[in-house]
Amino acid sequence: MSHLPVSHPLAEDREKLVAIRHALHAHPEIAREEAWTAAYVAERLREADIPFEENIGGHGIVATIGGQGEGQAVALRADMDALEITELSQLPYASQQAGKMHACGHDGHMTILLAAGIHLARSRAFAGKVHLVFQPAEERYGGAREMVAAGMLERFPVQRIFGLHNWPGLTAGEVVVHDGPVMAGTCEFTVTFRGEGAHGAMPHMAGDPLLAGGHFMTGIQQAVARAVDPHESAVATVGSFQGGHAQNIIPQEARLTGTLRAYRTETLKLLRSRVESVAAAAAAIAGCRSAVEFDEFLCPPVVNTAAERDIMRQAASAAGLTLAPGDTRPSMAGDDFGDFLVHLPGAYAWIGNGPLRQDAGLHQPLYDFNDDIILPAAMLLARSAEIALSQAR
Repeated sequence: MSHLPVSHPLAEDREKLVAIRHALHAHPEIAREEAWTAAYVAERLREADIPFEENIGGHGIVATIGGQGEGQAVALRADMDALEITELSQLPYASQQAGKMHACGHDGHMTILLAAGIHLARSRAFAGKVHLVFQPAEERYGGAREMVAAGMLERFPVQRIFGLHNWPGLTAGEVVVHDGPVMAGTCEFTVTFRGEGAHGAMPHMAGDPLLAGGHFMTGIQQAVARAVDPHESAVATVGSFQGGHAQNIIPQEARLTGTLRAYRTETLKLLRSRVESVAAAAAAIAGCRSAVEFDEFLCPPVVNTAAERDIMRQAASAAGLTLAPGDTRPSMAGDDFGDFLVHLPGAYAWIGNGPLRQDAGLHQPLYDFNDDIILPAAMLLARSAEIALSQAR
């Protein structure tokens, strides 16, 4: 069953917008390297006669569309960066950059925001301003935070912000606007265990970093089960464990990296403290030393505020889209849209990308954004801005 509108105000622009999305897909750039991407987006804004400013918090762009008369301002956001993944799709517009791929749909998100801007610039059916925020470095390094630190909110004052993400496994064009949490806050960590090293036949001669690492892996899961309120959701995952090179040598060092996820920043901070205490205990058990490092970037959770959630739901209806029935759970994946929500009320929607295929989900080598959702998603954002500004009068 399709959840896509039959007609659309941007129908005549579809072919051009799809070509834009394919060009962006073919030229992926990872976080903090989005120079070509930013230049390409800037050129498309010039073609649409939408004024903009560049190089905000890195390669960030903010474009501004004025409405009919004075009023408040809202922001619409899209992310720009790609991932360090080798694309296996063999599509005609597949990545031309080795080891880099738009495997999360940011190529589609940028196209959606451009389309929303084109519609708003033509209609001007609102009072106030709409700022289009093209944000770099979402996948790592906190591009939202860097844009805020560069003065974006002072230079472009807004009262609300809206965004969206495509969602494989959800029917194409179907929309989810969550009550409260949408995506988790994240924190990355590295734990290093060090000892003197010894022959494998003489373990009493030195501490064992590998043993410490094993204790840490089980201990951090026990910390989640015993330190976190059972009513809370939290995840601690060790994604890599490196140490040693021979079967009969106790190495001098073992290194583990991982991620923490939770829907509340307070829970993330609790888990950070538990990583340190579990690492120290594991080192003591195994007779070695521990060191813990956290990425400087602590990504806050994405949590919809009530009024903005309602606006996005109204916008979905106004755009002819269907809200997903039933209780759709939030995701433990992260998105630094939460860094904007620290400063502003806002809402973040999911729009269905179609069936989930093997190796074709988000961050997978066969993933591809569904071009059929460009137009409906653009109207979801555009209607969100229009409704928000109409309510601010």
